[in-house]
Amino acid sequence: MPYFDAASSAPLHPVARQALLASLDEGWADPARLYREGRRAALLLDAARETAAEAVGCRPDELVFTPSGTRAVHAAVAGALSGRRRVGRHLALSAVEHSSVLHAAAALEAEGGSFTEVPVDRRGAVDPSAYGRALRPDTALACLQSANHEVGTVQPVAETAEICAEAGVPLLVDAAQSLGWGPVPGRWSLLAASAHKWGGPAGVGLLAVRKGVRFAPRGPADERESGRAAGFENIPAIVAAAASLRAVRAEAEAEAARLRALVDRIRAAVGTLVPDVEVVGDPVRRLPHLVTFSCLYVDGETLLHELDRAGFSVSSGSSCTSSTLTPSHVLKAMGVLTEGNVRLSLPAGTTREEVDGFLGVLPGLVAGVRERLGAPVPAAPSPAARASLVVDTLGRRCPIPVIELAKVIEGVPVGSTVTVLSDDEAARLDIPAWCAMREQEYVGEEPADLGSAYVVRRLV
Repeated sequence: MPYFDAASSAPLHPVARQALLASLDEGWADPARLYREGRRAALLLDAARETAAEAVGCRPDELVFTPSGTRAVHAAVAGALSGRRRVGRHLALSAVEHSSVLHAAAALEAEGGSFTEVPVDRRGAVDPSAYGRALRPDTALACLQSANHEVGTVQPVAETAEICAEAGVPLLVDAAQSLGWGPVPGRWSLLAASAHKWGGPAGVGLLAVRKGVRFAPRGPADERESGRAAGFENIPAIVAAAASLRAVRAEAEAEAARLRALVDRIRAAVGTLVPDVEVVGDPVRRLPHLVTFSCLYVDGETLLHELDRAGFSVSSGSSCTSSTLTPSHVLKAMGVLTEGNVRLSLPAGTTREEVDGFLGVLPGLVAGVRERLGAPVPAAPSPAARASLVVDTLGRRCPIPVIELAKVIEGVPVGSTVTVLSDDEAARLDIPAWCAMREQEYVGEEPADLGSAYVVRRLV
């Protein structure tokens, strides 16, 4: 069964498995103790730290291991804010950061601080100059991911880091999605990552803090990991994480070229095989293994279930998933279609046959979902077209409001309007996106009883 969700968690790398098993017999003791078993454990921990630091591009004494990537992000934000508390309590971040960064920003705001979200373009990238304008005299920390976890767009970290450095603001980079492919460029100040994203074991994160960055760990601390990650180190898992990071880096160039070709094949084929599809993210400045597209008139959760039954494990940023009824904040910030969203992130070793198998079943599955939802088919305009029309979809979830709009748009003359009544938050994003794809005019949103009225003018 092809697994296409490496961005969530990559399969355990063979080197990680070997290192984990080998270190279980040597790395169980307390590395802080001076007896023989403790010294063995400390040697393993020190070697793993040196290996990981080399991959990150920092000094070994600048890097600590944490219980997860999320804990690394939270420790980085809290420590940097605490260390620079005399500067202020303001945080700058992009609108498409991972939820761990957004949750840290929300916690700061709840404690009386503030944050500014820097917008992104339709491809999901920030403008470094706009990022610079978000910096204030009281900005204690800036955050920017190296590459987006939902659409794969690579951010201009080096350029942004220069702007932050000139302003005297440290930059935290969330490198979870990119570190396995190569070091993060630029003059960043702090970096966080997660081992299970590159094929290491879950439960290991890393945090690098450059010398000279003011950093004060928050909360109770102990003598381990420079006081930045309290608790007994999971040395076998740390050894496996470092060993697998070195292994995937050695394979990265060749594997990136191979997977990029497969993703290019998907990007080119999806729009040809399936009508009414929007492929999102930057087509060039992107991770080599990740592609995301959204399908009009499709319930994302239903499509994922159909793909699962067909033998393909994929992910989604759609608003219609079992975990949330709100649209993906990444797709929302980009202003792209959110309904029927599918994310493929290919793990190492993915074959062309597996990709072709996916492309072979996708059109039929999308067509089946659309048919069950009553999606429209092209039809000639009705001779009895009305000057304007109101469509009531209150109480109905995505993608039904867009489907109903598409059904009736050709029933009004060119220049006339269709008003869609909806109480689904996703309609605020998907109706304008549909208008852009269909070359219709999105007039705007008006208040309505129990929801909102979205007005669309027919242009073609």
